[in-house]
Amino acid sequence: MTATKTLKRRTRLSKTSRKDVTFDSVREIAQTLAGAEESTSYGTPAFKVKGKLFARQHQDGESLVIPMEFEAREEMIVAAPEKFYITDHYLNYPYLLVRMSKVNADELRDLLMGAWRRVAEKHLVKALHSD
Repeated sequence: MTATKTLKRRTRLSKTSRKDVTFDSVREIAQTLAGAEESTSYGTPAFKVKGKLFARQHQDGESLVIPMEFEAREEMIVAAPEKFYITDHYLNYPYLLVRMSKVNADELRDLLMGAWRRVAEKHLVKALHSD
């Protein structure tokens, strides 16, 4: 099952109470990922692997910026526009904006894992799967 399909499935199936997802939630998850380093990007808190961005707080303070392939990004925006969007700035960049208040912890974990996999070195991803 692809990450997009998994996320869509969780989005549909998850009826659990939505604990507020904030950048602190992002931090808790990101710190569990091999090679993740807390940093900054455009003056906002961010997480990187070997200098490659996989999550940052958008300057609005309410959204998360993650890397996402264009096709998957479009699918997610169409499927759940209340959760996922882009601004004009990101039209030509492979990033997705996530409204943190609209996703639950499981969705956030899936999004961060996918973003981390996109930028992490192959040996880190392989180590994750061998656990």
